[in-house]
Amino acid sequence: MSELNQLDENTEIALQAAAFRALRDHLQTRTDVQNIDMMNLAGFCRNCLSRWVQEEAERKGMTVSKADAREYVYGMPFDEWKSSYQTDATDAQKQAFAKTHTHKDD
Repeated sequence: MSELNQLDENTEIALQAAAFRALRDHLQTRTDVQNIDMMNLAGFCRNCLSRWVQEEAERKGMTVSKADAREYVYGMPFDEWKSSYQTDATDAQKQAFAKTHTHKDD
């Protein structure tokens, strides 16, 4: 049996948190990766991650705005990231997205 199946709760949470930070940091450096491509390939994007952070904060009794959650995930204000790195979606990207997703924040 794998050690991962035998973790105590605190160790499991610490590993999950470290993995999330690594993913967040990776996505902050991969500004060439577009959210629509992430949605089309993986079913989630940076906006999803930021929404999940915001929702979890709210479950913990914290008030975190959508803008603050996005800045936490993007590593900069969303409008700055969008104007610097987001490209217009191609017709093919839009069609692929429309076939498989009904995502509300992109």
